[in-house]
Amino acid sequence: MYPELKLFIAGEWRTSRRDMAVVNPATEQELGRLPCADISDLDDALEAAEKGFHLWSATSPRERGDTILRAAALMRERQEEIAQSMTLEHGKPLAQARLEVIRGAEFFEWDAGEAMRTYGRVIPAARGHKMSVHHQPIGVVAAFSPWNFPMSQPARKIAGALASGCSIILKAAEETPAGALHIARAFEDAGLPAGVLNLVFGDPAEISSHLIKQDSVRLVAFTGSTPVGRHLTTLASENMTSVLMELGGHAPVIVCEDTDVKAAATSGAIRKMRNAGQVCTSPTRFFVHEAIFDEFVETFVARAKQTVVGNGMDAGVEMGPLANDRRVPALTALVEDARAKGATVATGGARHGDTGYFFEPTVLVNVPDDALVMQEEPFGPLAVINPVSSLDDAIARANSVPYGLAGYAFTNRADYIDRMIDEVEVGNLSINTLEASMPETPFGGVKSSGYGREGGSEGLDNYMTIKNVWHSSKIA
Repeated sequence: MYPELKLFIAGEWRTSRRDMAVVNPATEQELGRLPCADISDLDDALEAAEKGFHLWSATSPRERGDTILRAAALMRERQEEIAQSMTLEHGKPLAQARLEVIRGAEFFEWDAGEAMRTYGRVIPAARGHKMSVHHQPIGVVAAFSPWNFPMSQPARKIAGALASGCSIILKAAEETPAGALHIARAFEDAGLPAGVLNLVFGDPAEISSHLIKQDSVRLVAFTGSTPVGRHLTTLASENMTSVLMELGGHAPVIVCEDTDVKAAATSGAIRKMRNAGQVCTSPTRFFVHEAIFDEFVETFVARAKQTVVGNGMDAGVEMGPLANDRRVPALTALVEDARAKGATVATGGARHGDTGYFFEPTVLVNVPDDALVMQEEPFGPLAVINPVSSLDDAIARANSVPYGLAGYAFTNRADYIDRMIDEVEVGNLSINTLEASMPETPFGGVKSSGYGREGGSEGLDNYMTIKNVWHSSKIA
């Protein structure tokens, strides 16, 4: 059920001298041994990616798109196999893993279409002169994907690179390698030329420091924490290498007094616990108008308590474990800090069970601004619910953190919506829905949540360069 783990370099699967354990977070049992790339493996990947780029960039956009679509179709066919692998290594409920496979395939399908729409333009000029703008693939991409979505996060990076005509070296997450491995297998079976897609694992600092400094690497694409993103950006700046950064979030939810309170609270509680809250766009800081605050809290807490926690392979489970053992003490510390500063723990707040990295669905109420959780992304099943007196108050509280990835609101008032569109400082604002992105929409953040966009018609921009061409019919 769980695949044999290998590196994929120059179209071949290989092992390495070093390896590490991949652990099931629900059982704490070892699933397999993951090979860790050494410097020679990375150099081989670089050489392969350079050759792959020269071949793939010269391939027609339609052919590139057709290859991507063949791979996406294979992923859909293999949905159950891929989903079970992800649930074993990550812990998420199997139903959520199945949906993630489909979402990953959708990212590939969308960008396959965009491959044929990287239009340039002709600029009007004087007779005897032609001016035109051309979009061309940037080159070799060094990409880094996180552990929280083992399939869909690598898919975003690989889809953008391949659709643009770039080659890519992907370092996927060591905790959850199977999703990226299944993607590589699908592309191998779809006939992608060797070297266009390379997959490595290992020591993150060693891999990033070696790859990013190479002249052949022209783009660093990263999804992960803001501190690591800043570090990688610094490394890239030494070579003037372009970056695409999708970083941390701390999403606010503004709940206005005119909304359907029970529906908004129920939706919020369910969505908060999706993927055990390990989502950069997870709704976390709920700012609820004081007129409906008590009803909202009562409904939210009641639904959070009903969350079925357990092994993601079991039927009916709504929330699995945290993905690694580091998250349990981190969440515990945030809860204890908030409690010490006067917050009320309405439910949860502690480890769940004795085996596995489970944490209780947790709701904190009336949390003071100086609590760590008000500034630090919890990245777990922890929600904060605080009252606000007005929309002005809610917007100010929403914008009070350095992050600006996703934001949400529940209201039916046009004037409120208009204000929030203009004033809430996020890259993605969703109203009356807690879904932050789709393949056809651009996704990314502002402020400390990064820059650049993945998805939508803008999703290939970072993977392309812009070349201005001026052709004169006479030597001037």
